[in-house]
Amino acid sequence: MTDHSSADSTTSAAAYADAASTADVPDHSGRNKLVIRLLLGAAFVVILNETIMSVAIRELMLDLNITARAAQWLTTAFMLTMAVVIPITGFLLQRFNTRPVFIAAMSLFSAGTLIAAVAPGFEALLMGRIVQASGTAIMMPLLMTTVMTLVPSNQRGKTMGNVSIVISVAPAIGPTISGLILSTLTWRWMFLLVLPIALTMLVIGYRRVENVTDPRKMPIDVASVVLSAFGFGGLLYGLSQVGADTGGSSAPMWIAFAVGAVALTSFLLRQRRLQRVNQALLDLRTFRSPIFRTAVAMMVIMMSSLFGTIILLPIYMQQVLEFSPIKVGLMLLPGGLLMGLLAPFVGRLYDRFGPRVLVVPGTMLVSTVLWTLSTVTENTTAPQLVAAHMTLSVGLALLFTPLFSASLGSLPRNLYSHGSAIVGTTQQVSAAIGTALFITVMAIGSANLRAEGVAEEIAVAGGVRAAFMTGAVISLLAVVAAFFIRKPTEVIEEYDDGRKPVPADR
Repeated sequence: MTDHSSADSTTSAAAYADAASTADVPDHSGRNKLVIRLLLGAAFVVILNETIMSVAIRELMLDLNITARAAQWLTTAFMLTMAVVIPITGFLLQRFNTRPVFIAAMSLFSAGTLIAAVAPGFEALLMGRIVQASGTAIMMPLLMTTVMTLVPSNQRGKTMGNVSIVISVAPAIGPTISGLILSTLTWRWMFLLVLPIALTMLVIGYRRVENVTDPRKMPIDVASVVLSAFGFGGLLYGLSQVGADTGGSSAPMWIAFAVGAVALTSFLLRQRRLQRVNQALLDLRTFRSPIFRTAVAMMVIMMSSLFGTIILLPIYMQQVLEFSPIKVGLMLLPGGLLMGLLAPFVGRLYDRFGPRVLVVPGTMLVSTVLWTLSTVTENTTAPQLVAAHMTLSVGLALLFTPLFSASLGSLPRNLYSHGSAIVGTTQQVSAAIGTALFITVMAIGSANLRAEGVAEEIAVAGGVRAAFMTGAVISLLAVVAAFFIRKPTEVIEEYDDGRKPVPADR
């Protein structure tokens, strides 16, 4: 059986064969497992912070004397920075070794956490969140690329199950952890408690993480970096302004969309030209794979649903049902834990049966829950919401591991880092889309009901129903797409003018 645990990340079948011949060295196996465990732990810590601020809005408004919109920017800026930095990681992971990239990511995250913990005001806190996000943006593609490089294809489902815990469970339980902290401590403790953990991971990584890739010298295209920043940054900023209170003017939103669209189009055209000489910042040949295309499209829908629900449910519980932050956090905890418990089991099922038997029922469950949530009222009970959230978590658990494994597994080895960067960027853009879509529909629906003289809590409940209804309709597209997902049956060594298939190591 061919083993991927070699450190080589090459673009030729001969080099790969040489790497495979040395894969049975015992210390390589132990080294690879240690590296993956360290990356998983570090990634969980950094990703957790993406949503940890979601139930702290009220406390931040009072303590820092800021508006709700300004407080929301602590989450929006985090996602915006992620979307700007992640596309660059495709280059970083090919240019530099594993260890220095890990140290850079954890150093940035730790520095940002420290800045946020001691921030004297809103501006410093926002800067801390941006620095945090820069480290987080590097960590996730590093984890996924390392897994794809080291783990044999017939065992990736199990390992990707653990990756799914990081990507889906960490943001899902962020509100729970922040609710628990805020029940007894101030918002600064959300960072003070994380800081020693982050520093410990940094020290362990500095001492124990070994280089498991073979970087190659390649120039960075500065124009691509600039276009990527304006393209993805403009798109996310525009999405963050959808439905925002801007004094009656929608000009900032449309300007951001226009700048983002022009820059993103220019970026994509430039990548198509640069990839011919293997110098693209983000190689778009990943989309030659039909499996990758379909999986990424499904990720857009599912990540939008996940983050839209994460944002909307706490708002509904606090404003309509008048639950405290700690109660909201505890109600969302069972679903997050359930998703984590199921992820490794789902990974084993993927290795044995492939993705379709998982993603088809998974999309159906997610769609069913969204349709159910579109019927909530001011009289909906806490057990009903907990049951719905747990069912949604089961559906998402059935989806993420197969989608990550099938999408990246369908790519050539020399495009793993680019595929990981594209998946990471897709997650951030999808999160912004889901947040903007759900919040905007809720705001419009609530405003229309208020205009009719409806009581505040009833108006908000009506807006929430409209938002979940919109998500439910869109989820039907994912149900259809699920039938077209399959497990890669061959490993493509590289893309030149055509494809060079290599028998899969299964």
